[in-house]
Amino acid sequence: MRLNKLLPAAVILALAVAQPSWAEPVASGVPGMLFDHDVPVTMTDGLQLRVNIYRPEKPGHYPVLMLMGPYGKDTSMADAPAYKTSWAKLIAKYPDLCKTSSCRYIRFEAPDPERWVANGYIVIHADVRGAGASPGVLDPFSPRETQDYATLITWAAHQPWSPGKVGLLGTSFQAINQYQVAALKPEGLAAILPWEGAYDQYREIAYYGGILNVAWEYWWTHQVVTNQNGNADTPLVDSINGDKDTGAPLSPDVLKQNRVDPVEAVARHPFDDAYYRQRTPDGSRITVPLLDVANWTDWSTAGYLAAASKQKWLRIQTGDHMTPFYSEESLALQKRFFDHFLKGVNNGWEKEPRVAVQVRRPDGAAWRSASAWPLPGTQWQRWYLDAANDTMSPAPAAAAPAEKSYPGLGDGLTFTTAPFVEETEFTGPIGVRLWVSSSTADMDIFAAVRLIDPEGRDVTFMGNSDPNVPLGLGYLRVSHRAVDPARSTEYAPVHPHLTLEPMTPGQLYPVDVEFTEPTSIVIARGYRLALTVQGKDFGYGPGANIVRAKDYDLPNSNNSGLFFAAHPNRDPVLYGGTDTVATGGDHASYLLLPHIAARR
Repeated sequence: MRLNKLLPAAVILALAVAQPSWAEPVASGVPGMLFDHDVPVTMTDGLQLRVNIYRPEKPGHYPVLMLMGPYGKDTSMADAPAYKTSWAKLIAKYPDLCKTSSCRYIRFEAPDPERWVANGYIVIHADVRGAGASPGVLDPFSPRETQDYATLITWAAHQPWSPGKVGLLGTSFQAINQYQVAALKPEGLAAILPWEGAYDQYREIAYYGGILNVAWEYWWTHQVVTNQNGNADTPLVDSINGDKDTGAPLSPDVLKQNRVDPVEAVARHPFDDAYYRQRTPDGSRITVPLLDVANWTDWSTAGYLAAASKQKWLRIQTGDHMTPFYSEESLALQKRFFDHFLKGVNNGWEKEPRVAVQVRRPDGAAWRSASAWPLPGTQWQRWYLDAANDTMSPAPAAAAPAEKSYPGLGDGLTFTTAPFVEETEFTGPIGVRLWVSSSTADMDIFAAVRLIDPEGRDVTFMGNSDPNVPLGLGYLRVSHRAVDPARSTEYAPVHPHLTLEPMTPGQLYPVDVEFTEPTSIVIARGYRLALTVQGKDFGYGPGANIVRAKDYDLPNSNNSGLFFAAHPNRDPVLYGGTDTVATGGDHASYLLLPHIAARR
């Protein structure tokens, strides 16, 4: 059963109409803004979540912007150890940010309420169940948590200061749960704006190509558990009253009972089973107006493509995960969207291009508009690999039959194009088809599409969560190689991930590597593309001219993005065999690229 059941209407309505009593607003220190702190809202099982409400001082009905997350609705980014680096980067990029706002109420990956209240909105920020001031069991993205969100939305729609319309805004966690709750169709939900959030809980969060992603353990221990309700040892301080953010202290045993470690949970579910179907929404039930802002790295277009909304827009940007969210340009985009759908303002939003992409170049990026995604007129080009010469070319006859082997846990193989003789653009989904064999019963494939400058150096880009990313990263556990032909295209194969199919040692198999994100690059003359295929996490060598990830507080100092696979399920015997790639003839292996014709 997917996450799409409606809550009982009578229960929701009763909870929504019941008005909680709370104290007079806390002094906000911001002219014209009222602040209701730690307001209790009763859920369907009787538990009360705590929310903060920021609203205009002038009486009236104002549309609501809501978000719900685990990071602490009262935790200052500037003071929390987990967020100090993010705050420093934000202020460095926008040194005037705190001249137009007090910045007192900016929270991690959340909108600044001051910038919205001044424009006639109410902002509601909730601590999820089990986090911050909200008691209960902390279980990220669970059906219970999503039902809580639906209850909050309908509650807000029935408050005396609300016109009955609620929009959702936030990044990352607070974007992912927008897709989830939208599938429940709660009363009052009028528009969503998920900013760089995953959609598919199995393929974009838990397992990449069937390989367990343990990067989330760092997120869980450093950013979520520290804010667990009852954690007396938290370093987080309530920026409103100076106390702990996490409520009354609980014993270590009770704290452990009150949380569900997501990495431990997904490790028990290696296939796309009911656990993920409860957490991945049914896109056919997402019909609310939608603006999906994606990134070329880590989290991208899956939610946009899955949603059935007739009014939906897509923006794909480059750059880091958080700072673009706070720019003046982004704020203007967000306000135009919500002004149209929550206030009914005739501001021309309907004429906005349905798709806009930030096309990357080695020295920058520029926006381009389109009517659909993938971009109309995309020409899918196969670049055939040649194992005999470590090259790749768009000419299939150029590669004679050949094979090349590498240690499964070594540096793998790299195939490189000739220098491009004219400027060439590739923007859209990418894929890799390989013929492979192994000396063992399984192998993992980690594929990296790279840009190489005329001097032979890697050109890297600022990614969602890493300062140096290649053009694309793909993954596949070969025992998960089965493809659903009814749901697949050449550029987007769909692996069901329902069972294991062990390899027969020495036998060749055709496999399609899974890329969850598209790419974009305009390749200048003299530059080359490279495809690296290996059996371990991709990372740049010690001599690479890059910013080391340790400067960005990442747990894995030489990896690109939100994924790494160092985990006990990576048996070094099973995944450390001798792996082989075959090319040419009946075993054509290739990189599939989305060519965009030059504009004349």
